[in-house]
Amino acid sequence: MPTFNLKINNENHTVEADADTPVLWVLRDVLGYVGTKFGCGIGQCGACTIHLDGSAARACVTPLSAVENRSVTTIEGLATPAGAALVSAWEAEQVPQCGYCQSGQIMQAATLLEQNAQPSESDIVSHMDGHLCRCMAYPRIKKAIVVASQAMTGEVSGE
Repeated sequence: MPTFNLKINNENHTVEADADTPVLWVLRDVLGYVGTKFGCGIGQCGACTIHLDGSAARACVTPLSAVENRSVTTIEGLATPAGAALVSAWEAEQVPQCGYCQSGQIMQAATLLEQNAQPSESDIVSHMDGHLCRCMAYPRIKKAIVVASQAMTGEVSGE
């Protein structure tokens, strides 16, 4: 079985697995990073979103061979100002209901705020498109992203 050198959350790991193994299963079953969730298995729901060299990627359809010698960040390693602001806003706005999709939602939102600290509502909707929430918490997700943006930029809410 081939060996792969991985950098997960700024830590180096060596794993043995088939090259086409989805990185989701290596993260969860081999390395114990269980914050990344299995949702649909076909890259459509977003529950498995990770950052691959700073960009959002779906771990359920990303083969292990595609992440060797690249930087992978999971929800456990999201130690950025955007990540901290989002986690705080998620709690303040009471976003999670069942909570299953939330790690993927936060990972996707973090890439938005890292690119655009003051997104418009249409920017948020467009960037988050394709992330599914069975509980339909979309208005609270959108509000939490706005609150996180305001915290990052020092903007005071008009409410």
